[in-house]
Amino acid sequence: MEFAARHYGTSGPLTNESRELLFSPHSGPLLYAGLALTMVVLTWRQRLLAVSCAIGIDLVFALVRWLADAHQKFGNGALWVILGCAVLGLVRRTGRERALLVKGTGLGLLLVTGHLAGDTWLLITSKARPKVLDPYVATADHALGDPSWVAGRIVDASGPAGEHLLSLVYGQLPLAAALMALYQLRHVAAERRFPRHHLVRTFLAIGMLGPAVYMIFPVVGPVFAYGPDGGAWATADLWPHTAPPLGTPHPIPFDGITPRNCMPSLHTAWATTLFVHTREGSRLMRYAGTFWLVATLSATLGFGYHYGADLVAGVVFALTIEAGMRALSRGWDRSASLLLVHGTVVFLALLAAYRYLPTHLAAHPWLYGPLLLLAMGSVVHHYVWTTRRWREDPPATEAPLADAPLAEAPLTEAAPTDAPPAGAPAPEDPGSEDPGSEVPVPVAEPVVTEAPAAEPASRKPRLPDPRPGEPQAEPA
Repeated sequence: MEFAARHYGTSGPLTNESRELLFSPHSGPLLYAGLALTMVVLTWRQRLLAVSCAIGIDLVFALVRWLADAHQKFGNGALWVILGCAVLGLVRRTGRERALLVKGTGLGLLLVTGHLAGDTWLLITSKARPKVLDPYVATADHALGDPSWVAGRIVDASGPAGEHLLSLVYGQLPLAAALMALYQLRHVAAERRFPRHHLVRTFLAIGMLGPAVYMIFPVVGPVFAYGPDGGAWATADLWPHTAPPLGTPHPIPFDGITPRNCMPSLHTAWATTLFVHTREGSRLMRYAGTFWLVATLSATLGFGYHYGADLVAGVVFALTIEAGMRALSRGWDRSASLLLVHGTVVFLALLAAYRYLPTHLAAHPWLYGPLLLLAMGSVVHHYVWTTRRWREDPPATEAPLADAPLAEAPLTEAAPTDAPPAGAPAPEDPGSEDPGSEVPVPVAEPVVTEAPAAEPASRKPRLPDPRPGEPQAEPA
């Protein structure tokens, strides 16, 4: 990706990340979110020390920028502390502690670098795809009732309050994801291990794989292709009050600046993943996940950033990636393969229908609209059904038998403390089946066994126990 960015005359994610060590960072909150993910492996004392160092370094940078009359930004200190934790883990730690600290710093750096890599992806799509396929998606969107135009009119009618609320939710989706990730990773410092699967893994996978689809299906969105934000490149100024007329779609040229980041809707994919992970949390967490999903879908449509067809593809894309990540963490089996194949086939079928059958979809909306939703619903149902089975029937690797005795006391602790003197015969165990055994086998619990079938000839026969009230007979 670094070389691809250089090919188009711009710097890549590695160069931009290196510049943030000394120059103004792109996003200070993002860097501190990466530091927060790194600190999940630290103790509370170490966390306090790390935050203090980050704030102190930022104050030094702020003083230098104030003296140089430069634009004030923060976040350099967080990046320096993350790198310091990585160096500390490689140089001063060994074994499991080294692996844990390096994994924590890698998680924080992946969050930061992944965001910069996504920005580079968007720039590459605008340079590498001079033509966009918005007319195809807009035509196919007739089968769904042009939801972007409907939502746009609703947002306009809601006034500034509704616009500000949706804008806040739409822009702070990474913050909500970071809070959910911190909730999932809250026990890492105490347990000294990461959970098998968490939200950050799926978020990063979606962010890295999604832009590759942008290169295959470049779309800029209705507010650009049919609205005022497209300027001279817009086909017409129709959004959100007038739906585009039906016709024969064809690729249209667009500027080399606007990202082709609509198909699929990654905001929808991320919000769907956040919703899925909040199902495993508290009631408040579930309510928050539901609110963020509904608000994100409303914002993507109401601001004209996406078509309804983008959202359908985004849901399928998110559940397919989530299923693959869960299968990798728990162990691959036939149910995981079926779910992944199902999601992939439906996603590719949606892209093919949007590209090659848009006029058919628009001509019969009462048929193809429900079919599109049914295809998405089949993936949702398959995902819910499969993951529920996974929870009810966990793989055997989650509880290996070799680890079970670790929680119990050793059997040697149950052995009797009164050992026989040297040279003396071993005491006879009346409950043992082998009376000639020299060393008794200690058991944790009393075991009832049958009497031996035959006694050695050298021993006296054992008399039956007397009944109550009868005198005990003396041996002859």
